[in-house]
Amino acid sequence: MDNTADQDVVGGVDSHTDTLHVAVISDNGGHLADAEFTTTAAGYAAALAFLTAHGHVIAIGVEGTASYGAGFTRAAREAGLHVVEVNRPDRAERRRIGKSDPIDAYAAARAALSGRASSAPKDDTVAGIRALHNAARSAVKARTAALNQIGSLLITAPDTIRAKYGRLKGTDRTDALARLRPAGDAVHTAVLTALKSLARRVKKLTVEHETLVKALDSVVSVHNPGLRAAHGVGPDTAAQLLVTAGGNPDRMRTEASFAALCGAAPVPASSGRTNRHRLSRGGDRQANAALYRVALVRMSSDSRTREYVARQTAAGRTKKEIIRLLKRAIAREMFRCLTTTVTVPGIDDLRPLRRSKNITLTAAARHFALWPATISTLERGTRRDDDLAHAYRNWLQAV
Repeated sequence: MDNTADQDVVGGVDSHTDTLHVAVISDNGGHLADAEFTTTAAGYAAALAFLTAHGHVIAIGVEGTASYGAGFTRAAREAGLHVVEVNRPDRAERRRIGKSDPIDAYAAARAALSGRASSAPKDDTVAGIRALHNAARSAVKARTAALNQIGSLLITAPDTIRAKYGRLKGTDRTDALARLRPAGDAVHTAVLTALKSLARRVKKLTVEHETLVKALDSVVSVHNPGLRAAHGVGPDTAAQLLVTAGGNPDRMRTEASFAALCGAAPVPASSGRTNRHRLSRGGDRQANAALYRVALVRMSSDSRTREYVARQTAAGRTKKEIIRLLKRAIAREMFRCLTTTVTVPGIDDLRPLRRSKNITLTAAARHFALWPATISTLERGTRRDDDLAHAYRNWLQAV
């Protein structure tokens, strides 16, 4: 062992729920040793000691850096070791050499040595954003399912129940059903009990979703304030784009590759004298939906986008074609927010400045021909509009 302590070695890890198998190869690909360790803090420490005992570790290839191998990946990176993510061997290779934990561990090491595995593991911060994002979306899905069940129950409920609660909508119906005191015959009692349970579930999930969104917004705003401050980008949209970017670091080299990742790159659809492009059906559909939401918000509330839509409509383009163009432009902007530090202009001075001049929100909104709520959201920083903020500040200073 002493003779090999100074040589360069590469590690490979095949991870599972309770164990991970670690293999070590030399810098020329020769097999040195392999061993199995538990997926605990002590096991991770022992695995790292096993690797470093064979020489200077130049890289470690890990299968499942965001799943079973997440704990080991975190421990290795904290120890200052270079970790790369390894995809599982393809089926042809597995048919040729077979499958076992040592075989997979050595294959991971060879992939790291050859450079076939070069992707960086997913960032822990993005993993936290993904966890909050998934939890918030599951709360919405469960809430929607409960609301659908309430609607179905009311359709088939006895006439007295349907007449009393069938015409109520939204929170009025949910609140009324949550306050129910089931009574009557067996059928009435059963239906009312089910409706009350579902209504209370909806209210609980609503609070749960709001709490998760607040937590998500806080994490996203700290991680990438420029992205969160972009016009039309809310907590859910920002989180989805961060998750997509963090899960595909190899697709973040250029804005064109990011647009293709999001399914926003134009696809040629020309034939004969017709020269046009169509919407892409590939890419990450959740990221594509996030860009779509930004496009819709800007089409309704951003003056420059509305002017652009008007020009494109006059040029004969359809709404789908215009949205495709918008999503491509938005993808370009989002790429800059994700890959560079975007300075967010401060707006903390706007509200104190307005109040110091004894100007009401209504008066300020009237001057710009806007709703008071628009000025309020600008002052509170919940909706970014750099042009309006600049004009608003200049007006306040001139008054």
